[in-house]
Amino acid sequence: MKVLISGSSGLVGSALCQRLEAEPDCEIVRLVRKQSPDTQQTSVVWNPAEGQLEPQAFDGVDVVVHLGGVNIAGKRWSPEVKQKIFNSRFQSTSLLASQLATLEQKPSVFLCASAVGFYGDRGEERLDESSPRGEGFLADVCHAWEQATQPAKDAGIRVVNMRFGMILDRKGGALGQMLTPFKMGVGGRLGSGKQYWSWIALPDVINALQFCLNHSELAGPVNFVAPDEVTNLEFTKTLGKVLSRPTCLPVPAWGVKTAFGEMGQELMLTSARVVPKKLTEAGFQFQYPQLEDAFRSVL
Repeated sequence: MKVLISGSSGLVGSALCQRLEAEPDCEIVRLVRKQSPDTQQTSVVWNPAEGQLEPQAFDGVDVVVHLGGVNIAGKRWSPEVKQKIFNSRFQSTSLLASQLATLEQKPSVFLCASAVGFYGDRGEERLDESSPRGEGFLADVCHAWEQATQPAKDAGIRVVNMRFGMILDRKGGALGQMLTPFKMGVGGRLGSGKQYWSWIALPDVINALQFCLNHSELAGPVNFVAPDEVTNLEFTKTLGKVLSRPTCLPVPAWGVKTAFGEMGQELMLTSARVVPKKLTEAGFQFQYPQLEDAFRSVL
């Protein structure tokens, strides 16, 4: 199997490459913005903003995994930052999908990242892949991101839109940013704490991704979230328990909004109670279905 991967240096991309490199007869080609001497033989340069991607990047490729995109929590959201977040996802996905559609020898599957931000702020409503999109900036981004894969679908390629929940790993992502204050004993719930946070351990992300590769019945949106539905308060208490630290310093909603603006509202205070219906029905077995076990593993 030959796999073309974008975003190979990110949290998911690094873990995926490590897993695939251990597989016999698996060849990885990385899409990169800038080539280095060590990766010259195994990478292809592209520039989505300029529409630059050499057709030979797809030579002999069986699977394409697209994980690229500007970090949504890297900076406070200004109009310029929001445009970069949108463009980095829409332009790159559009370029890949349109190029894939023109190939004579097409890959069997195109796995493209998305996020549970698609559902917006939905309170206690259980959300599966058939639930309609929500409202807000992230919902708009995810909708456009998924729509950008349409040329590949129209060309007969199986497309999986991986709607990631919060990915748990100590080295990065949201959990990586939370660890310092929680280890110092100054962690606490955000706002009311009643908002649902959908999460998944990094090993299960990679397991689910490989599961999607091997199960041709999985197509369209697939929720990459664990079955353990927890609120922010439950998430906070469980993390404190695993770290043996108190979690008695809540941050009021106005404090989150003052510190982080729109980004704080959408990433920290929005409630999305997402369930992994498609993965569960297809027979996927989570290695870490419960939050406490996931924390103890990744930490």
